[in-house]
Amino acid sequence: MSSIDEIKARIDILDLASEAGVKLRRAGRNYTGFCPFHHNTRTPAFVIWPETGTWRCFGECGDGGDIFKFVMKKENIDFREALQRLAERAGVKLEEFQAEKPEQVEENARLRALLEDAVLFYRHQLVNTPAGKSALDYLLGKRQLTLQTLETWGLGYAPEAWDAALKHFTAKNYTEEELYEAGLATRRDSGGLYDRFRHRIMIPIRDENGRMTGFGARLHPNDPRTDQAKFINTAETPIFSKGRLLYGLDRARKPIRAADQAVIVEGYLDVIAVHQAGYENVISPMGTALTEDQMRLLKKFTRKIVLALDPDTAGQKAVLRGLDAARASMDREEELRFDARGLLRHEARLQADLRVAEMPDGLDPDEIVARDPAEWVKLIQAAKPIVEHVLDTLVAAQDVNDPKVKAEIAAQIQVLIEDLPNPVERDSYRQMLARRLKVDERSLIMKPATVSPARRQRPAPEPTPPLKPAPAAIQTSRSQKIETSCLALLLHRPDLLPHLDRRLQESGLSALSAADFEYTDYQLIVRLLQTALEQDETEMPHFVEAHMGEGLRETHASLLAVPVPKGFDERLLDELTRQVIQLRKQVLSESLNQVRYLQEEAQQAGDALATTYQQMVLQIVRSLNYLDIARKRLSEYRRE
Repeated sequence: MSSIDEIKARIDILDLASEAGVKLRRAGRNYTGFCPFHHNTRTPAFVIWPETGTWRCFGECGDGGDIFKFVMKKENIDFREALQRLAERAGVKLEEFQAEKPEQVEENARLRALLEDAVLFYRHQLVNTPAGKSALDYLLGKRQLTLQTLETWGLGYAPEAWDAALKHFTAKNYTEEELYEAGLATRRDSGGLYDRFRHRIMIPIRDENGRMTGFGARLHPNDPRTDQAKFINTAETPIFSKGRLLYGLDRARKPIRAADQAVIVEGYLDVIAVHQAGYENVISPMGTALTEDQMRLLKKFTRKIVLALDPDTAGQKAVLRGLDAARASMDREEELRFDARGLLRHEARLQADLRVAEMPDGLDPDEIVARDPAEWVKLIQAAKPIVEHVLDTLVAAQDVNDPKVKAEIAAQIQVLIEDLPNPVERDSYRQMLARRLKVDERSLIMKPATVSPARRQRPAPEPTPPLKPAPAAIQTSRSQKIETSCLALLLHRPDLLPHLDRRLQESGLSALSAADFEYTDYQLIVRLLQTALEQDETEMPHFVEAHMGEGLRETHASLLAVPVPKGFDERLLDELTRQVIQLRKQVLSESLNQVRYLQEEAQQAGDALATTYQQMVLQIVRSLNYLDIARKRLSEYRRE
């Protein structure tokens, strides 16, 4: 992960805006307020999109960007200083991060291609071979999955042989080293490699953007070996880190946004079964405790999270183990643990809303949706906050009339209560605890010396969401892909920039500017290209390389690694012009959707601002029409 990625993952743009004095109001999935960069305005034209971690002012300044651009504009500083300040705030040491070299980008792409081929290989073994039939029967029978579901999720079967995958992929010109790097093979102590996955049901694992990263593998139900873990994952690789991934998020991200809620279950097959039943906002943390990185990832889509864990995971024994501070060091890797204190710390730091849904009758989530899909909805709706769940679990299993039991339960729950930063929550849970134990609430107030430091922390600002990852690492949207393609072409052919500006102006449009790009690092590279164009002492590529700030080198290297179209200059110039027009159209279209939403909300509330928003809509529509005219002029220019 690059330094920019890490900083964006750790810092919430809503926190920055709130600290800058912007009073934000939620508007659907977004937030609105008065722009902090200009005054004397009566229109809340400043909009933040939590999902992408970006902001824009539709008023006087008309500016927009990400967290870096916000700090640069607010503090009147350059990118380097903004990077340093935000790195310090995020606790990121910039010197520890190295730019991803072009050869690394190419290598990772090769590994992903190998993994995609592996999906097809294991799929064939499951569906078309006698050896895979028993695994197929298990999935269709006991797990009640359909053939369509198996195909959708790409499930497969790894043959029992030690070298089935090795032979198959080396015959397809993949090297043994690539098989090892992709996590498909393991090294022998005596030398050589063997298949990592053997006689297992194979479950492809993709990142939130649908890119292959590795596999989860379930032991075949008929496997007689008792010394084997039920589930194993791909070993840590350059593209697979299970603490940063959430299984099923590529398919669940839109349903999570729509429901404004994510449901976490324990197993891969639980995720698949619940999706098959029609409840698609479900994911899994792949056999480990829920990490802060995973919660930050979820914050891009919602801050409301329900843990629908198997009964033995969130039950009494798990709760008691989870309250032990040493628990983390004792866990086996393949166990999903219920760490109440750890979850509460994540909840407080990230301003999430974590709850626990209790599974009845000792059933797993897949068994519940198979029994009665409607029951699943009721269970999720009845989910309880973590402290209440722990209290109910402890009280239900013990004799609360015994004074010593009361004291033990009180001691365990008070530790959780004192971890909460919000005083209202602390008081509410003390009252709940006193009622359940039938004791005087005053006896539950801890002495100051024993109060956890977490209690003395200020509550974090209310907003929650996330940020779009740095463009050099992950491409997540159509506009970002166009920005990347456009800027990569300009870096390879900076001599086209003056011709592009002339072509745009001939089409009745303004010259290319940094404002055409959404991401701060892209904006800075465009400005650097423009500066290089204005000087005549050094060739543009050399000037750009010499003046590239350290914080931009990783983005610069990644852009240079992007393949660019080949052809004669006129064709490349046409492509650049088309891309810039498309970028401007997409920005205006997104703005139009947002302002229309604000207009509808204002109309429903009887707000006089509805008229102002209507004027903004008309202005944006006029600009879009002008872009269409310019694109038509460009087409006529080409024909001439």
